[in-house]
Amino acid sequence: MARFENDLTEGSVTRKLVRFSLPFLMSNLLQSVYGATDLYIVSQFNGPESISGVNLGTQLTFLILNIVFGLMTGGTVLVSQYLGAGRKKDVAEAIGTLFTVMGILAVFFTIVGLAFDDQLLNLINTPPEAFAEAKIYFRVCVWGLIFTFAYNAIAAVLRGMGDSKNPLIFVAIAAGVNIVLDVVFVYNLGMSAAGAAIATVIAQALSVAISIVYLIRSRFMFDFKLRSFKIYKEKLKLQLSLGLPASVQNSITSLSFLTMTALVNSYGVYASTAVGIVAKLNGFAILPSMAMSSAVASMAGQNVGAGHFDRALKTMRVGRYLVLGVGVILFALIQIFPAMFIKIFNSDPQTVEYGVQYIRAFSLDYMIVPFAFCAHGLLSGSGRTLYIAATSIICSLILRIPVAYLLSGPVGLGLAGVALAVPVGSLGNYALNIAYIMTGKWKRSKITGKDAVPN
Repeated sequence: MARFENDLTEGSVTRKLVRFSLPFLMSNLLQSVYGATDLYIVSQFNGPESISGVNLGTQLTFLILNIVFGLMTGGTVLVSQYLGAGRKKDVAEAIGTLFTVMGILAVFFTIVGLAFDDQLLNLINTPPEAFAEAKIYFRVCVWGLIFTFAYNAIAAVLRGMGDSKNPLIFVAIAAGVNIVLDVVFVYNLGMSAAGAAIATVIAQALSVAISIVYLIRSRFMFDFKLRSFKIYKEKLKLQLSLGLPASVQNSITSLSFLTMTALVNSYGVYASTAVGIVAKLNGFAILPSMAMSSAVASMAGQNVGAGHFDRALKTMRVGRYLVLGVGVILFALIQIFPAMFIKIFNSDPQTVEYGVQYIRAFSLDYMIVPFAFCAHGLLSGSGRTLYIAATSIICSLILRIPVAYLLSGPVGLGLAGVALAVPVGSLGNYALNIAYIMTGKWKRSKITGKDAVPN
């Protein structure tokens, strides 16, 4: 069992953070690679309708995933704080509860997704030309939700325990299989969006199977036997108190982006295609900040559980400066070579024109997210998920969506105006979170009851 545990409460903060965040970064990179592979391979052998279909189907799938990712966040915080406090029995019960709840939710969302696919696609104003492709992509991904939920639940638990290496191995397997199957299904068999979705589901299923076999053979504290899937009432209550606000936050954030997608779709299929391409590029651009945020959350969680609040705060400060340089470089490159990035996926002149407008404005976000994500990580690790949810809802509903409509319409900036709403929302989110951190009200573990102790 010890092979999965990593004590993040001692030693150099910078060294620990770098070593722990690198596997996070590689995991996120590989996930983005096999997500972008679907779009890239489809774009090479199909028209804008298929590209737009893959993008829109992916966004709807992520709407579902973001709801449960919040609950997984609750599981990660619970595991990390219990581990920091040395409460191994509570760690085991928290794991069993999380896995059981995720299994139930996978079945529920599969039924809901299949029953309301048309309504969801209409809700985001899917262009008629892309509707069929988006629908088949989304339906196949929904059938594979059980595997997607399983992989992410396992990764959430391991990262809460300080293990970021094994999740990297598991996602590497999925990425490799997905790329090979994309070529087979999309290029060799001509299955377009459906083939890309099938490749993704098979890859995730294989990755989950391998990860479970490995964990069982390694005597992981959860044995994956049917009798072990049970819900512990106290752990469920804590996971819901931590995870539901995060789920609400993720849902509102996703809905705000879907609202912006509906606005973009009103410009036509070429604009929809361009924004889909930028979304994939953005997935790569924010990887360092996302990885650091996750690392900060896990490291801060263990330190909050142990009562080392000064060390948790230092984790946030170190983390944001480690990734800021990457954001500045990416912003500069996109301002100088915007068309080059769009042409990686599609060289159609209309698509490139829309893409350049969008990505130049959007890229301002890359200099803000290092600060916003690391502040989010600290608050998440300390269990302040309710506050995080409140600030995210405020920034989504009061800033991001209104600004998108204002700048794109009355101000007349078009797609660039929609894109500018993203950094505006991130800046507002950071301002609210850092203001709360400065009050010091987060310096108490809601789970272990510990106050700050000398470091």
